[in-house]
Amino acid sequence: MPFNETIVSQRQDVLQDTHSVLRNTYLLLSLTLLFSSAAAGFAVMTQAGFGSAIVAFILSFVLLFVTAALRNSAWGILCVFAFTGCMGYSLGPMLNQFIHGYSNGGQLILTALGGTGLTFLASSVYILMTKKDLSHWNKFLTIGIIICLIAVLANIFLKMPAMQLAISTILTLISTMLIMYDTSRIINNGERNYIMATMSLYIDIQMLFQNLLMLLGAFNGRE
Repeated sequence: MPFNETIVSQRQDVLQDTHSVLRNTYLLLSLTLLFSSAAAGFAVMTQAGFGSAIVAFILSFVLLFVTAALRNSAWGILCVFAFTGCMGYSLGPMLNQFIHGYSNGGQLILTALGGTGLTFLASSVYILMTKKDLSHWNKFLTIGIIICLIAVLANIFLKMPAMQLAISTILTLISTMLIMYDTSRIINNGERNYIMATMSLYIDIQMLFQNLLMLLGAFNGRE
């Protein structure tokens, strides 16, 4: 086979592999988001307390590492559903706070869901169309998340509403950038495992939803 034909064939194989990872990622992401929503709905209906939510969150943290270890097996898919189910369940108390603490709590949740969906769609389409390589964002995003984590821990003791508002605003921006970054990793061969790609995008989406909801709550009075 001539050299040029070999190069073309290799590029086609890489392109097909990328499309396969992208297709499987979006399919698994859609299913896990539905499962996570069902788990969150169950937590809301059963009036899950903060104690059970914390347990679910800790379990999801453990499942994060288990899934990474099993990412190349069928068990990895099961672990993804377990992880997203626990993450969804952990949202229960927060959602109940909005439902019962705000006169328009349900509307705020739906608005946050809509905003999350539109942001994810716009961010993904932009990267898919431009095919930009955003690998250079890695250090910036890592530093930003660490700073926000420190600020969150500090605000547990400081209890400053203005600081919470600033944190939610920054995390909303960071989570949007993470969606773009993780999508870029898939189409530029930075992530070849669709299970891990699904996990990354799911975490980005949940972080975006939570912080959009916090921002909406900050600008709406409680009952």
